Amino acid sequence: MKLPIYLQTPFVTEQVASLRMGDRVLLSGKIYTARDAAHKRLVALIEKGGPLPFELEGQVIYYVGPTPPRPGMPIGAAGPTTSYRMDAYAPALMARGLKGMIGKGMRAPEVRAAMQRYKAVYMAAIGGAGALMAKSVCSVEIVAYPELGTEAIRRLWIKEMPLIVVNDVHGGDFYEEGVKTYKRR
Repeated sequence: MKLPIYLQTPFVTEQVASLRMGDRVLLSGKIYTARDAAHKRLVALIEKGGPLPFELEGQVIYYVGPTPPRPGMPIGAAGPTTSYRMDAYAPALMARGLKGMIGKGMRAPEVRAAMQRYKAVYMAAIGGAGALMAKSVCSVEIVAYPELGTEAIRRLWIKEMPLIVVNDVHGGDFYEEGVKTYKRR
C-alpha cells in the first residue's frame, strides 16, 4: 500500500496534476466549507460580475454542514455532504480558480470534464464519520452567509485531514475503477 501524500493548501496546478485517483492524502492548511445554498449564491455573484466573499484561486471547498461544537471544540461533527448536489455550480467555480473539492459520492461527467479542463481534483472524505473528520479541524470562522446556519461559508484550518483522490486531472475515476476491479474478480 502506498504511503499517504501530505498536502498543504492553497493548491497550485503542478501539485494537483501530480495526484492520481486512489492516492491517499493527508491535507493541511486553510479550506472553505460550502453546500448547495452557498454555491448558488457564489455562482450568482460570478454571473453578475460581483466580488466573491473569498478568493477562489488555488482553494479547496469541503462540502459539509457541520453541527454546532461541543464546549471547547472548534467544530461539531463534520462529515461530507453528497457532492452531486454541487455539480451544477462546480464548473463555474473551477473556471475562477477552485482547485479542490471534498465530499462523498460520484460526480457528473460535466464536472469531471471541468476538472480536466481547469486542473482541479475531487477528493472523498469518510462518509458517516463526521466526528472523526472533525478531529482534523483546528479552528473555524464564518466568512459569509451566516443566515444560512450550518450552510454558511466557513474558513477551516485543518491538519492532516484523511482523504482519497477520486477524480484526477487525467480523467481517472476511483469509483469507476473500483467497479471494474470488482467485476474482474
